[in-house]
Amino acid sequence: MISQALRLSRLAGKQLLRHRLRSLLTLFGVAAGLFLFTAVSSLQRSLDKATRLEATDSTLVVYRENRFCPSTSRLPEFYEEEIRAIPGVREVIPIQITVNNCNASLDVISFRGVPPDQLARFAPELEIIDGSLSDWQARSDGALLGKYFASRRGLAVGDAFEAAGLKVQVSGILDSPEPQDNNVAYVQLPFLQQNSSSGLGTVTQFNVRVEAPEDLERVAKAIDQRFRAESEPTYTQPEKAFIANTAGELLSLAAFTRWIGLGAVLAVFALLGNTLLMVQRGRVKENAVLRTLGYPAPAILWLVLSEGALLGLSGGLSGVLGAMFMLQWRRISMGTEGIALTVESDPRILISGLLLALGLGLFASLWPAWIAMKRPVVESLRS
Repeated sequence: MISQALRLSRLAGKQLLRHRLRSLLTLFGVAAGLFLFTAVSSLQRSLDKATRLEATDSTLVVYRENRFCPSTSRLPEFYEEEIRAIPGVREVIPIQITVNNCNASLDVISFRGVPPDQLARFAPELEIIDGSLSDWQARSDGALLGKYFASRRGLAVGDAFEAAGLKVQVSGILDSPEPQDNNVAYVQLPFLQQNSSSGLGTVTQFNVRVEAPEDLERVAKAIDQRFRAESEPTYTQPEKAFIANTAGELLSLAAFTRWIGLGAVLAVFALLGNTLLMVQRGRVKENAVLRTLGYPAPAILWLVLSEGALLGLSGGLSGVLGAMFMLQWRRISMGTEGIALTVESDPRILISGLLLALGLGLFASLWPAWIAMKRPVVESLRS
C-alpha cells in the first residue's frame, strides 16, 4: 500500500514536470504568499516575545508620570538612592535616553546613557562579543552597540559614527538575551547628559531589579507612593508592560498585519485550487486511460492530492526559507518612543509555515480530486 502511494506520488511529480512553466508560476505564487505569511508571523512573534510578561521577570521601569516620549520624561537623578532604600529592591540604574525619532519608524537610533560602573552589575547577562568593557569605561565618548544595531549599520570596534546629534566611538559590540539591548547603543551617562537639553542631574527613567518576581507589584506601588507628592511624580510598571504601553503603535500595526497574513493564505489557497482544477480539466482523457489500465478511483484521488501537496510544500518551503533568510540578513528593526525591536525568525515559524503550505495544497486539491475520481470513464474517453 505504501509502495503504491510512493509510486503514485512520483508519477504526480513527473506530471508536474511535464508542464514546467505552469508549475513554476504556481510555485512562485505559493512562495510569495508564504513569504508574506512568514514575515507577518515573525513580526507578531517578536512583539509578543518583547511584551509578554513571564513569571521570572524581575525588572521595573520608573518613568515620569503622564509622559511618553523620552524627551518629555525627566526625573531627578537623586531618586536613585530613594528607590534603592525601598524594601525588595535589589539594584537600580539611572538611564538617560536620546533617540533620533520618537515616532514609529523602521530606522530608530536609540542611545542609552548609564553610569559606566553600574552597567555590568545591573545587567550581568550582557556579553561583550567584540571590544571590551574597560575600553568603554576609559573613553567618555565610547559606545557599546547591540549586535543587531552594529550589523544593521555596518559598524565595528574602532569606528566612529554620528546620529541624533551625538558623535561616538565604538568601543565594543554586545549580545544580550533581551531584544532591547541588541538594538541600542550604550554610552556613559555624563556624556549623554552634557550633550542633551536635560543637563546633568536629570535622567529619563530608572530600571529597577527586585529581589523576587512576586515583589514586582508591591515595589512598584511603593516607588510611586514615595514620589507622589514630589514635583516630578513617577509611574512604575514591569518592563514588558512598559514596552507594551509604549509600543502601542507597533502593536496596532501587528494587529493589522494579521489580516494581511490571512489574505496571503486565502490567495495561496485560491491559486492552488484554480491551478489544480485547470490541470484536471485538461487531463480528462489521461485519467480515463489510467482507469482503463486498472488504476482504481482512490488511486486517481491520491494522484491529484499528491500534486497539490507537492506544489504547496515546494512553494511553501521556498517562501518560508526566503523570508527567514531575509530577516536574518537585513535585521529589520521597528521602533517608537525609544523602544527598538528587531523582527526575528523562529524555527517554529518554519515548521508552522510548511505545515500550512502542505495543508493548503491538500485542501485545495480535494475538489479537483473528487471530480477526477467520480467522472465516468466512457464520458472521459469521449471528451
